[in-house]
Amino acid sequence: MSQSHTPTKHHVLHPHGSTSVQGAALRESNRSRLVGVPTASDDHRSESLRGRAGFNWLSRTSVKKRSSRKMALSQKLFFVLCLVGLVFSQDMPYEELIAQIQSCPQECSCPQNFPRAVYCDNRGLKSIPQIPPYTWYLYLQNNMIETLPLDALKNATQIRWVNLNRNKITDKGIEEGFLSAMTYLVHLYIDDNLLSSVPSPLPASLEHLRLSRNRISKIPGGVFVGLEKLNLLDLQGNKLMDDAVTEVSLKGLNNLVQINLAKNQLSRMPLGLPPTTTQLFLDGNNIENIPADYFKGLPKMAFLRLNHNKLGSGGVPKDVFNISSILDLQLSHNQLTEIPIIPSGLEHLYLDHNKITSVNGSNMCPVSIDSLDSSQNESVPRLRFLRLDGNEINPPIPRDVVMCFRLLRSIVI
Repeated sequence: MSQSHTPTKHHVLHPHGSTSVQGAALRESNRSRLVGVPTASDDHRSESLRGRAGFNWLSRTSVKKRSSRKMALSQKLFFVLCLVGLVFSQDMPYEELIAQIQSCPQECSCPQNFPRAVYCDNRGLKSIPQIPPYTWYLYLQNNMIETLPLDALKNATQIRWVNLNRNKITDKGIEEGFLSAMTYLVHLYIDDNLLSSVPSPLPASLEHLRLSRNRISKIPGGVFVGLEKLNLLDLQGNKLMDDAVTEVSLKGLNNLVQINLAKNQLSRMPLGLPPTTTQLFLDGNNIENIPADYFKGLPKMAFLRLNHNKLGSGGVPKDVFNISSILDLQLSHNQLTEIPIIPSGLEHLYLDHNKITSVNGSNMCPVSIDSLDSSQNESVPRLRFLRLDGNEINPPIPRDVVMCFRLLRSIVI
């Protein structure tokens, strides 16, 4: 889940590239023509010559009739196979399939090869049309919808996925009960709208909730209580401050795996994250320090992004990231002057565009270099990618760094 970074200078180590062979079939075809291999046009001319020589061929009319009958039969068979395939591939009874297709609103598209999906995106809609009853996937993005009335989806009681991105939905525009009435809903996308608060109540079936790039400054207390299945929460690009992200506001996120709070207005690490949290994205905030014991309550933390903050080495305890579960650590575009202690299991480390002036392998290595005599040693650090460009470091990388991190594939400096 790490954010991609484009190298700006050069790699000391880099995996080998691969080559490909293309155009073999075309060259073989051209070669065949050059040596005189018969082609389809040659066969046609040969047949024409045999006809002139007196062969007994069927009349042109009977050939046409026979071809027409074969084509009609093929079309009927194809239609039947398609219909049967639709019913069985979608696990949808025939009666439901017909009802779904017939009730498709004029403003939308209901593809017969995917009958449980209704596409109403990019239609300039200001309101939600009547949705067919057996819809699972509803696409309403890129419209001008402002309100979500309770009766808008009264017939569509089986919806699993709703995309309402890039509309004009406000808090007042969502009638109470509209969301909670979708008792099968798993994915809800309301990115790029005009919300100022996390909407509620939400259905207990929800697993992914995306509310990025709104105007959200408030998370009502208890809004996530009962959402035992919610594992992804995306709130990036809003107006959340420290007092909005607390143990009270995040209560109920008992099975959360990923939370995205990037590009908000946080000045401290968020409180109240559940111990199940694996991916924490905090890029583009104003965070200056990290409490020494912050990650002790987050034993599964594996992907941590703190790019574009205000972290200085004084605000980052040296061993704060020394947690065994972490795999990907991103601290680009901060104010660090030293490399923090990292765990042996870390695989990707981004420290570019800081104020680091030197790299010392003995200090940076999570284990004693002298203990790494055998390349088979299980204690060999797992670091594979290291980015240090945009600092005040001059190449080459010290030999003891390479000796420590023997699995490195790329170093950018």
